[in-house]
Amino acid sequence: MEENVVSENAAPGDVDQINTSNEASAAQEAHTDSGKPVPAGDKPVPAVSANTRAAIEAMLFASDKPLMLDQIRKILDNLDAASIRSTVEGLQKDYEESNRGIRIYEVAGGYQMIANPIFAIFLKKLFKTGRNTDRLSKSAMETLAIIAYKQPLSKLEIESLRQVNVDGVMSTLEEKDLIRVTGRKKTPGRPKVYGTTRKFLEYFGLKSLEDLPKLENVHVPTAQQLEDIEPVKEQTETAQGQENNVTPTSSQTN
Repeated sequence: MEENVVSENAAPGDVDQINTSNEASAAQEAHTDSGKPVPAGDKPVPAVSANTRAAIEAMLFASDKPLMLDQIRKILDNLDAASIRSTVEGLQKDYEESNRGIRIYEVAGGYQMIANPIFAIFLKKLFKTGRNTDRLSKSAMETLAIIAYKQPLSKLEIESLRQVNVDGVMSTLEEKDLIRVTGRKKTPGRPKVYGTTRKFLEYFGLKSLEDLPKLENVHVPTAQQLEDIEPVKEQTETAQGQENNVTPTSSQTN
C-alpha cells in the first residue's frame, strides 16, 4: 500500500480527507485478506471524537444515578448506542489499567462512576468524620434482605420469617423507594406482595438481582407460585412525572 505524504502547506480539510482515505484502505485490506465478505454485524464500531468521549466522562461524573444509554444518546443528539457503549467500556479499561481511584460499573441497567472498592477503608474514615450517611437500621436491612432474596412475598410472610411486626420498617423502605408493591396474590383477600426496586440496585451498586451474594438454604419462589400473583408494573421517574403533570378533565373535576 502506498504511503500518503502530507505537504506542510496542506489545508486541515485535506489532511482529514487523507486520514479518512488511509483508514478506509486499511479497513478494506483487513476485511479482504481472507477473500470473504465481512458480515454486517462484524463491522467495527465507529470511534467518537475526543470531545465526545470527554463529554460522556463528564456526564458519568456529574450524575448521582446510573446513566442509561438512551439518556446519553438524547443528550448527544442520538449518537449511535454502540459507539456510546464502546466509549464507556474504553473508559472502564483506562481506569482499571491506570489503577485509578474511580471505576465505572454497570448498575441497574445504566453506567455509574463509583469509588474503587480497594480504597473502602479510607472512605469509611471519610464518611465517619466528614459527613453523615443515610444508613438503614439493622431491622430494615434484615427485612430488605428477606424481600430481596425471596421476592415476591407478602407482609404476613415477612413477619412469619422475622417473628416481629414489620409495619414501621416496611413504611421506611417504601419511603426510601427500596421496595414496592409488585402485585397481589390470587387468593382470598388478595394480599399485596412486595419486591425490590431499581433504586435498590442503585443503592447497593448491583447490575441486577443476579449479582446478590449467593446464600445457602434460600428458596426462591417456584414458577407455580409466581403464576398465582397478579403483577404490578414498576413506574419510572419519567412516567411518574408525566402522571403528576396530567391536567384533570372536566369530568374529573366535577
